[in-house]
Amino acid sequence: MKNLVRMSLLSLGLLFFGCNLESIEQSDIQINNQEKSTKKNKDFEVVQTDNSTNETTASYCHEVNLIAGQHHEIGTVSINIEGDFLIVTYTTNGDWVLDATHLHISNCEEDGFPTTGANNPKIGHFDYASEHEDGTTQVTYAIDIGEITETLCFAAHAEVDGPSGETAWAEGEDFGGNSWAMYFEANLIDCGDEDDDGGGPPAH
Repeated sequence: MKNLVRMSLLSLGLLFFGCNLESIEQSDIQINNQEKSTKKNKDFEVVQTDNSTNETTASYCHEVNLIAGQHHEIGTVSINIEGDFLIVTYTTNGDWVLDATHLHISNCEEDGFPTTGANNPKIGHFDYASEHEDGTTQVTYAIDIGEITETLCFAAHAEVDGPSGETAWAEGEDFGGNSWAMYFEANLIDCGDEDDDGGGPPAH
C-alpha cells in the first residue's frame, strides 16, 4: 500500500513539473518573439549614393571622423535632426567606399550597447544595418526616433574597401574590450531645423 501511495505521489509530481516546464518554455518563446518583433519593426530608411563628384558642404549638428584600420581617417560620420527623424550619415573620401554599415544608438546608460562579456561590441546585434552597392561613398540612415530630450551615444561601424579592405569605426571612446571598437557621445537637445514641420521623413 505504501508503495502504491509513493508511486501515485511521484506520478503527480512529474505531471506538475512537466506542466510548469511547458509553461516556462512557452513564456520564453513569447519573450523571444516579442524581442525579435521589436527589432524588426524599428522604423528607419537607408539611402546610399556615390557622392564622389559632389562638392557641396552640408552642415551637421555633430560630426566625427570615420577611422579605418585604427590609423586612417577616411571620412566622417555626422548627425542631424529633421523633425522626428534622426539622420546619421556615413561619408568616405579618397578611394574608400562603403561595403556595409552597422549602427546602434543608446541613451548612454550602462549596458546601452550589445557587448560580449569582454566588452567587445556584438556588431551583428546592432539595431540598424545595411549592405551597400559597389562604389557607395555615402550612406544615410533616417530613423524615426521621436522627440530627442537627452544626450545620445552612437556606435557606428563600417566595412570599407580602398587600398585594402578594412574595418572602420566612428571616432570616440574605447569600449574597453580587447578590440579598438569605439562609440561617441552627442548632445543633440538643441539640434534641429527650426523650419522643419516634422511631418515626415526627410526628402532624398
